[in-house]
Amino acid sequence: MGLKRFEKTTIQRMLSDSMKNYAVLRLLGVIAVGISIFACVTGGEVVQVTKVSNSDAALEDLGEEELAQLAEFRKAQEDEATGDVELEKVVEQTPNYSVEEYLALPAGEKVVKDRDYRVGGYDIIDIIVYEEEDLSREKVRISADGFISFPLIGRLKVAGMTTSEIENSIALKLAEGQFMLDAHVSVIVTDYLSKQFMVLGSVKEPGSYALREQERLLDAISKAGGIDFEQGGKQGMIIRTENPGAENQRKIVIKIDLPALLKGGDQFSNLPLTNKDLIYIPKADYFYIIGQVQAPGSYAYLEKEITLVEAIGKSGGFTPIAARNRTRIIRVEDGVEKIIEVKVDEITEAGKKGQDILIQPGDVIVVPESFF
Repeated sequence: MGLKRFEKTTIQRMLSDSMKNYAVLRLLGVIAVGISIFACVTGGEVVQVTKVSNSDAALEDLGEEELAQLAEFRKAQEDEATGDVELEKVVEQTPNYSVEEYLALPAGEKVVKDRDYRVGGYDIIDIIVYEEEDLSREKVRISADGFISFPLIGRLKVAGMTTSEIENSIALKLAEGQFMLDAHVSVIVTDYLSKQFMVLGSVKEPGSYALREQERLLDAISKAGGIDFEQGGKQGMIIRTENPGAENQRKIVIKIDLPALLKGGDQFSNLPLTNKDLIYIPKADYFYIIGQVQAPGSYAYLEKEITLVEAIGKSGGFTPIAARNRTRIIRVEDGVEKIIEVKVDEITEAGKKGQDILIQPGDVIVVPESFF
């Protein structure tokens, strides 16, 4: 009987404990649901966007060093915006073509087919007459108006001619004057001074260069010391003057895919150069990171797209004292500055990568210090 009473008491105690545990579990469940609802209502969003007239109020928790960096980045953006304004205006107001579109134009076909160099004023040539060495001349400078002086012939206009056309013209003039009936003439350009091209932007040695025979876009980039890849973007352009000096002169822009050109996969883009070509390699856009990351600074926007998490990865990641979930992006759109607050841990740890933010050129990413 004592054993049965013990068993009954034990069972009653177990049932009582189970009921208490059940009640506790139900209470915990209610609390959990309440917390979840509270989080959704009171700021569970991964991303919050606030338009501001002055972002300084949202940066009060940054130190003096970070604020100085931000001021430096803002000034750099202003300088970039004004640096190539005139050139960018020309590009905007000028017809733009891809390489394929340009080559389909009559002017494009002519440039590709007519590859022989045509001399101009100030070029220097050597003229050799094989049957009569006394007629040969070295370092003959073409005058500004395009003429040379040659024995027995006098003044001869050669501007706009190829070397083979000058050879035929001299031989013809000698035959017409009954000086030599079948002269063999050779003309060589020794100094190219009449035509130039210019290379500007993200190259190591920007400047003006003499245009030589058979030179192409890659030759121009090579003369300018190559592309500065730390600053250069992925697209270049040739701002070409068609019919320079003529009444029907006009400018066009030919856009160049630089990676395809430099890797050798797009030989069509290695266009022949013409007089007064301007090769422009725009500087890459930048975004900026300040605050509690391993390597704050400016970063070239070379990829087609980069997200906030990827950008932070470029900077070496967060420091141990970073307020990861108070990360902000300062962005200007249509003249309006706005603050985008992002809970980065919600993206990286909670499986919400779809809510990662695409960084735009000019964005300033701010990672403040955690208070605890």
